[in-house]
Amino acid sequence: MDVVRLPHPALKQRAMEVDPFDPEVVRLAESLVETMRVSPACVGLAANQLGVARRVFCMDVTGHPRARTCHGLVVLANPEVILAEDPALAREGCMSVPDLTGNVVRARRVVVRGVVPGTGEEREVDADAIEARCLLHEIDHLDGLLFLDRAEGPSAVFPRRRYK
Repeated sequence: MDVVRLPHPALKQRAMEVDPFDPEVVRLAESLVETMRVSPACVGLAANQLGVARRVFCMDVTGHPRARTCHGLVVLANPEVILAEDPALAREGCMSVPDLTGNVVRARRVVVRGVVPGTGEEREVDADAIEARCLLHEIDHLDGLLFLDRAEGPSAVFPRRRYK
């Protein structure tokens, strides 16, 4: 599926909770994973980024150089942040805002709970470093927020570097 870009309205819309057993939600979760996997350097994707305002996201920081914790592929519906601590400033980018990056303060450690689409299994993820940042970034998408909304003003937003 195509990833939508700012100013697409789904990116600024709070996503609706879902029934994790709904076959459409399971298909959406599969599409998220498939789209993430074929997108270079992508470590997470929220349903809003596919233009669907539903509370589902996927994430996988496997192999990322800044990963400390790594839970492999995480796919959650109706996620909630249980704990967020130790804020730190770091640079972020987003497939829906491909030309910019920004400095954003986020917790270095988080605990997130949600439900696995298709199984209904409740899953809790205790993460730090880039995995924590990714979880919070994707949950922000589900709340209708972009990293630009978290950047501390225009001086904290930069043109994305292009490497050859």
